[in-house]
Amino acid sequence: MPYSYLSHLECSRTGTTYQADQVQGVSEVGAPLLARYDLERVRASVTRDEIAARPHDLWRYHEVLPVRDPAYVTTLGEGMTPLLGLPAYGASVGVPGLLMKDEGLIPTGTFKARGAAVGVSRARELGVRAVAMPTNGNAGAAWSVYAARAGLGSLVVMPVDAPEITRRECLAAGAELYLVDGLINHAGALVKAAVEERTGYQDVSTLKEPYRIEGKKTMGYEIVEQLGWQVPDVILYPAGGGVGIIGIHKAMLELRELGWIGQKLPRLVAVQSTGCPPIVEAFVAGLDESTLKEGTHTLAFGINVPKALGDFLVLRGVRETGGTVVAVSDDAILAELGRLAAAEGTWICPEGAACFAAVRELRESGWIAEQEQVVVLNTGAGLKYPETVAVDVPVLAPDGEVPASA
Repeated sequence: MPYSYLSHLECSRTGTTYQADQVQGVSEVGAPLLARYDLERVRASVTRDEIAARPHDLWRYHEVLPVRDPAYVTTLGEGMTPLLGLPAYGASVGVPGLLMKDEGLIPTGTFKARGAAVGVSRARELGVRAVAMPTNGNAGAAWSVYAARAGLGSLVVMPVDAPEITRRECLAAGAELYLVDGLINHAGALVKAAVEERTGYQDVSTLKEPYRIEGKKTMGYEIVEQLGWQVPDVILYPAGGGVGIIGIHKAMLELRELGWIGQKLPRLVAVQSTGCPPIVEAFVAGLDESTLKEGTHTLAFGINVPKALGDFLVLRGVRETGGTVVAVSDDAILAELGRLAAAEGTWICPEGAACFAAVRELRESGWIAEQEQVVVLNTGAGLKYPETVAVDVPVLAPDGEVPASA
C-alpha cells in the first residue's frame, strides 16, 4: 500500500489543479496551493485503531501527509503533544472543561516544528537543495534545524526585534541568517529577491509552498484522536500567518470525509493582538480578506503579521464553523500568562496567552458556555520569551535571613 495517498494540489481560490510531484509555489492567481488526497482509498486502507497503535509522532497519519517515500521523512520525534486539563484555571474563568494542547514540548519549542518537519521532508524528496524564508523567529529556527537534519541549506531573514533565542537557534543549525530593520513583510521581499538569484533554493514563506500546512494540520488530527475521536466544542488559535488554524480546519474536513468524526465541527476562534488585528477587523467588517496594517506592534511577536497571504482561508474557516475572532491587548496577554502559570504551573508563550485572554472574554460575553469543552493551542514554550516575566526580587546577604512571611 502507498505510504501517502497524495493525489494533487489545488488552488485555494479557483480550485484549479496542479501537479504534486514537482516543486510548486503559489497558484497562477497568487493563492496558496492545498494538498489533496484520495480519501476514499485512505478510508479503505487504514482504520483509526491501526493508527492508534502506531508510534506517537505526527507521521502516524502518513496516509494523509505528502511524503511518498518514508526514506525522505526527516524527524526529531515531533507530534502527539499533551492535551492537558486545566482544572484550577478553567474553574477561575468559568470553563471547567478547558484543555490546553501544549506545543511548547515539541522539538525547537514551538508548533513550527510540525510544518518544518513535513515541509523539509517533502522538499528533500523533490530535490530541493536549500530552503529560504522570512520569519518572526520561531519558524526560521525550526526550518533551520530540520534543514540541517535533512542535509539541506537554509537562508533566513527575520526582523531585528524578533526573539533573540531564535537567532541563536538558526545560527546553531548553520543557517545563513540576516536581520532586517522592519517587519516580516519586509523580510519576505528580501527573501523573494534572494531566491530569484539562487539555483536550487525554494521560497518556503508562509503558504508559498503547499506542505507547511500539512504538518500543522496534524494538531487537528491529534486533538480528535486524544479526545477519543470526538471533536471539542471550541478551538482557539493565535492567528498571525494563520497556517495553524487553516490546517486545523482542513484536518476537520478531512476527518469528516473519512468518516472518523461526525458532521459536527468545532467552532474555530482566531485570536489576534489589538496591536495587529487585520483579520479581526476584516471579520467584523464582513470582508473576505484583510488589508495591510501599517505600524503594527505587539509583544506576541508571532502574531505580528500586517497582512497574511492566507487571511481569506482563516476567515473562511472561522465562518464555516460558526466561530469568531477576538483581539486582546498586550496587558491582557501578560496578565493571563501570569495567572495560568500561578494556577497550573505552566509557563506558556505570549501567543498562547492571548488565546486564554480570549477565553476569559468569550466566557464573560456568553459566547462560550460553561459546560462546553474548549481547547486552547499554546503554540510555544514560555522559556523562549524570558522578557515576559520580570525578575525583581530581594537579594539576601550570605549571613541574612529569609523573611518569616512574604
